[in-house]
Amino acid sequence: MMNDEIGEAAGLIWTYLNTRGEASVTRICKDTMLEPKLCQRAIGWLAKENKLGFRQQGRTELISLL
Repeated sequence: MMNDEIGEAAGLIWTYLNTRGEASVTRICKDTMLEPKLCQRAIGWLAKENKLGFRQQGRTELISLL
């Protein structure tokens, strides 16, 4: 069951980034209304599938689709 939740959250995050573009983890979690743990797991899922790019801007890490 947890994999289904993570997969659905990953889809939500992918759609968010596809629509809104680059964003911080905090912004993604807040705007998608995902719980932080689930949001982090979904980002990890997408990163494992090589779908995300990461870049540092000052103290903030920004995430985008590849």
